[in-house]
Amino acid sequence: MHTRGMFQLAQDRELPVVLLIDDDLVSREVSATLLTLSGYTVHTAEKGPAALEMLDGGAIRPGVVLMDVQLPGLSGNELVSELRARTRAPIFLISASAARPGVVADGYLRKPFDADSLRRLMEGHKPKAGMSFLDPQQPVISPQILAKLRKMMPEPAVREIYSALIADLSQRIPALETAIAKKDAAEVRRIGHAIKGGCGMAGALQAARLGALLESAAAGRDNQLDNSAALLRDLRAAAQGLERMLDAELPA
Repeated sequence: MHTRGMFQLAQDRELPVVLLIDDDLVSREVSATLLTLSGYTVHTAEKGPAALEMLDGGAIRPGVVLMDVQLPGLSGNELVSELRARTRAPIFLISASAARPGVVADGYLRKPFDADSLRRLMEGHKPKAGMSFLDPQQPVISPQILAKLRKMMPEPAVREIYSALIADLSQRIPALETAIAKKDAAEVRRIGHAIKGGCGMAGALQAARLGALLESAAAGRDNQLDNSAALLRDLRAAAQGLERMLDAELPA
């Protein structure tokens, strides 16, 4: 791990901490230097597994991830999915060539890029002020349904149900990202419906509501596809809330 930064300047300007993943030494050093001189705190990793290790170990909490489009080994959508499981930070692809088709991320920067380009991309990615589809008053899971499940079966079986639900969400969220990127309304509607049904049965209230919103948006009734970034962000947060609930209520 390589870390550098003008910490006070970054804090004063509220610039995000950057995780930069690039296997090319020159490109990585030049990009990190430019960002550092502009006030960003930058952590660098040469390859995907090294970046994941940094996140798993709690070494950093990035506000944005920049990853090279073509990395050796773990790369592309596989790396994006692994990063999504560990951070809610937006993920931007960087490359010296045209954007690679099929890799679903939050944005793209052409090398060489400067700090202003990153800042503009970040500003364009931000959801509208105050926009959130999570109801802070709504519990992550229905206490009534959880109580019923506990009466019906032993604790390990209840945990298995919610573990399976979390695993299912971890697969559906990347598929949903792909469908939205392709503007495949039918697939968005199908996935949203599945999330609504599965999470609803288990009493995962927040995730079920977001699934219903995605289904409705894809059907064209609520005109919320423009807000897909916020919906996906909140769905990831709901999934993380389920994980925390599982560890707190039903420890392994």
